[in-house]
Amino acid sequence: MTVRDTLLFVVLPYVCLAVFVVGHIWRYRADQFGWTTRTSQIFEKRWLAWGSPLFHFGALLVILGHVGGLLIPSSWTRALGISDHTYHVVAVAGGTVAGIILCAGLVILLLRRFVFSRRVTLVTTPMDRVLYLLLGAEVLIGMWQTVAINVFGSGYEYRGTISVWFRGLFVLDPDAALIASAPAVYQWHAVLACLLMAVWPFTRLVHVWSVPIGYLTRPFVVYRRRNAPDRSPVATTSGSPR
Repeated sequence: MTVRDTLLFVVLPYVCLAVFVVGHIWRYRADQFGWTTRTSQIFEKRWLAWGSPLFHFGALLVILGHVGGLLIPSSWTRALGISDHTYHVVAVAGGTVAGIILCAGLVILLLRRFVFSRRVTLVTTPMDRVLYLLLGAEVLIGMWQTVAINVFGSGYEYRGTISVWFRGLFVLDPDAALIASAPAVYQWHAVLACLLMAVWPFTRLVHVWSVPIGYLTRPFVVYRRRNAPDRSPVATTSGSPR
């Protein structure tokens, strides 16, 4: 194991994790009013209505796929009667579909922000640009892994190397040699994921932690109509009518 491997796959993940935690605490204490998506819907809605659902739905599927692939050991799936080949086919098919949805949404959002709407471009912050650069690179490399290597290539069994390294991070015993033996695109995919984690607290991604779960349990808001004005004729107090 080289010094490079130690820095990239042992030191960097823990540094980025520390920045992730401390950065969120600082952001919440110092910038609660900025803890939003910084939505630009007021400037453009048509493309946002297409890009945002595709991106968020695709991202959710991709995250679930990564959680399953990285945290669930292959011995567990074998114990359930799922062969490695079957798992690989399902994972690649599901990852391809999820990746296409995610890419479609991301491309629409990028075109909307930097091409289709001048007003949206003007409200784009420097941290937005950093976020989109890292996110775009991460998604591009992820799709290359899925399509070029696992669909049209010979494939790569990452659960015996990268997954073991990743789980080792949680028990403070990561084996950098395992991920260092993986193809370069897998290594850079992991490095970019760490960098994304580091910039997370300083970008619009903080809105992920503000899901309005309380709306599910709060009481209904009761709306009542204002009482209609009394339109009855005013009674006269003068003498009897003629």
